[in-house]
Amino acid sequence: MAINWFPGHMHKARKEIKQVMPQMDLIIEVVDARIPFSSENPLVPALRGEKPLIKVLNKRDLADPEITEQWRAWLEKERGVRAITLTHNQRTEALSILKLAEEMTPDHDRQKSALRVMILGIPNVGKSTLINTLAGRPAAKTGNEPAVTRAQQAIKLPNNILLYDTPGFLWPKLSPEACGYRLAVTGAIRSSVLDFEDIAMFEAEYLLEVYPELVRARYGFDELPKDGLALMDGIAAKRRFFGRGGVPDLHKVSEVLLNEFRAGTLGRISLETPEMVEHEAREAAAAAAEKAALDEAKGTKKGARKGRSGKH
Repeated sequence: MAINWFPGHMHKARKEIKQVMPQMDLIIEVVDARIPFSSENPLVPALRGEKPLIKVLNKRDLADPEITEQWRAWLEKERGVRAITLTHNQRTEALSILKLAEEMTPDHDRQKSALRVMILGIPNVGKSTLINTLAGRPAAKTGNEPAVTRAQQAIKLPNNILLYDTPGFLWPKLSPEACGYRLAVTGAIRSSVLDFEDIAMFEAEYLLEVYPELVRARYGFDELPKDGLALMDGIAAKRRFFGRGGVPDLHKVSEVLLNEFRAGTLGRISLETPEMVEHEAREAAAAAAEKAALDEAKGTKKGARKGRSGKH
């Protein structure tokens, strides 16, 4: 099942970006280092063309360092793409992006004209904070709620670089479904899009499978719970989160799981790996091929029935 989440202002932003993209010399896309695939926008390759692209894996300090390095190498396999990892709000690190932008556009004479750079990023990956760090001043609105930036703006940076900020936007369908849940776990889409407790359950299952020792250490389990629901019930018991009649308050547990993940309290965690998304892509392609074959078979049968009825 694909998750639909495409507010009207984001549709407008996509059209505006498509119009100005041909004027750009280089593209910067900011992604969340914990979900580099789920937080990238698949529309970017189509809009970018052959322009150089810098992938900024932001919030590196919250992600699993070994997996982040896997992602950096994987992303740079694509022609014209360089990947750089950042810790949130580190100005020295952030300024290395501008140096890299200059290196990737050696034929551009910045004495004659500004280097025009477009910066893209889905909501809540830290794009606006990064812009303010690069500019050395408040130049873009920031906030914890998705979709703070709603209009394009041009920002002057050192070394005659003109940075075009764009509204954060997602694609019309979040597919596969796991991408939608990963985005929701990190806070990139509003909790109202998916059931709040379902989001936490997705996280709980993943943590048990991939980071069991972090779960054990943080929540004090001698023996790990058997599944996500048991984990949430166990946290409720340890934190004494109960509703009427002693029923575990899973909403409170969900808040704890999601907030502690987002703040890095649980540890440095990545929600996806290159190997994982490649496997998901193969599964999606196989499912699409199977559906296409079924649709074709249905169409053939329908055509045959029409042919027989036309003979009478």
